[in-house]
Amino acid sequence: MTDLTQGSLFRHIWTMALPMMVGMFVQSLYLFVDLYFVADLGASAIAAVSAAGNLMLLIMALTQMLNVGCVALIARYTGAKQHQQADTVFQQAMLMGAALALLTLVLGFALSDSYMHLLTSDPEVQQQAQQFLYAYLPGLALMFVSTAIAAAMRAVGVVKPAMMVQLITVLLNIILAPVLIAGWGTGHALGVFGAGLASSIAVVVGVAMLWIYFLKSDHSVLQTPKQWRFDAKVWRQITAIGVPAGGEFALMFVFTAFVYWVIKDFGTATQAAFGIGNRILQAMMMPAMALSFALPAIVGQNYGAGHAERVRQCFKIGVSQMALVMLPLFLLCQWLAHPLMITFTDDLRVAAEGELFLHIISLNFITIVLVFSCSGVFQGLGNTWPSLASSAVRIFAFILPVLWLSSRSDFSPAMVWYGSAASVLVQGLMSFKLLRWQLRSKLAGNVALS
Repeated sequence: MTDLTQGSLFRHIWTMALPMMVGMFVQSLYLFVDLYFVADLGASAIAAVSAAGNLMLLIMALTQMLNVGCVALIARYTGAKQHQQADTVFQQAMLMGAALALLTLVLGFALSDSYMHLLTSDPEVQQQAQQFLYAYLPGLALMFVSTAIAAAMRAVGVVKPAMMVQLITVLLNIILAPVLIAGWGTGHALGVFGAGLASSIAVVVGVAMLWIYFLKSDHSVLQTPKQWRFDAKVWRQITAIGVPAGGEFALMFVFTAFVYWVIKDFGTATQAAFGIGNRILQAMMMPAMALSFALPAIVGQNYGAGHAERVRQCFKIGVSQMALVMLPLFLLCQWLAHPLMITFTDDLRVAAEGELFLHIISLNFITIVLVFSCSGVFQGLGNTWPSLASSAVRIFAFILPVLWLSSRSDFSPAMVWYGSAASVLVQGLMSFKLLRWQLRSKLAGNVALS
């Protein structure tokens, strides 16, 4: 490959990643604003919103299934100039989104109480978590519809409109958070219920804006469906590609739920520290996630067009650029963990526990680069089972040792955090080995990845 081609790929990846990165930066800002006002309600509120918010990972598992399947198929059909098939995939993705939204509402309201009793034994935390979920579930449900629209546009290279809508909705969320949570300007503070309500209102606005844009714009590739007919074959195709990637988020949901369960005997302060620390880490990982989300469409288009070497270059560029982004954030957590924690809590025990959490878990930033890069390429190749396999190995590498350690008299939260960091290292190494094998298999006849 010439330098010109490599440079072109580099620019293409960043052209798609930068709008996502801007949107995710604003999303990070929202996470911090929301956390700030929720933290002002006390440790119980932090623990409640964090534990209940873990359901977001389960929803992300299903939205990721829809997203990955939609992007991979539409990008592949677009690269092969099969536009009618791309339209059909978009139509079925919208139908799947509507069905999953309804399922989320039904199961969410029916089972949320039992779920919260499993994660915490504190009655106050349980009560506040229920209030938050009742307001948050409608927004979670509508995320399936917005995912279907945004994924279809991203698959054909239309990224900026979806990012602009995300930017607007997150800014709306930032405005609504102090108004609904703390009662700014109204005098009616809704507390944790307001936090959930702010998110739901923002999602409703975002879905409406995305759909209006899609109806009024001319994509030349994707067309608005004229008839909404169920196609079981396309659902199976989307599911076959998307389920493994969605399974990764489902495993993250299991992982986080297990952490809340295993640390619940340490008290509300430890759970609150985990909630704050986890929010901080989520915000910091968003730049790498933006780069990861840019990879599937580019890899898929080049794979569909038969450009094998460009697929390899996409992976190498992804690794190098994610490493460049994550190293400063790792150092930030090592050097400034205490200032970060006391920004969101004045509880000295919560701050101390959170500082320890950030010091240890930020070690993940080093290996998460491999995990995200491999995952993006797997999605573009249309085979996400290797990513799911490495995630499953990570779960077992974490849960089994921590269960054993929890029986010891000296069991501590630090043991949980070190176990998590070690398990991500295992996941990263396994993902890389599986990617080497996958590239040799799918790109036969070319020089293997070095």
